[in-house]
Amino acid sequence: MDHARRQICLRAVYGIGALLSGAAINARGQTKNVAKERVIKIQAKKFVYTPNQIVLKMGEPVVLEFTSVDFVHGFRIPDMNIRADLPPGKVTQVRLTPDKAGDYDFLCDNFCGSGHEEMNGKITVTG
Repeated sequence: MDHARRQICLRAVYGIGALLSGAAINARGQTKNVAKERVIKIQAKKFVYTPNQIVLKMGEPVVLEFTSVDFVHGFRIPDMNIRADLPPGKVTQVRLTPDKAGDYDFLCDNFCGSGHEEMNGKITVTG
């Protein structure tokens, strides 16, 4: 291989190496900036959510992870415009990042029998 071709090959190898190391640095930097979601497990069954009182921090990404035991319950937070069906035997995830402090009522919006109107809870978002 003549000198000119060797120089071109070496520059190509160094260039690729520089690009890859830069990509690795960017990937590490991005990982640090991604906020980790807190997971809160909630069980739904006639006629209660457990827990039914939840405290969140404003701006904190959260996953509400529901398991329904006995029925296709509903989950709704009217003031946050959030709604989900909770089929029994499946895990249903609801992601949210509250942006305003206050108390937010949640409820089951699928009629599940006598006592349905008592199936509710409260999320308190602190500043």
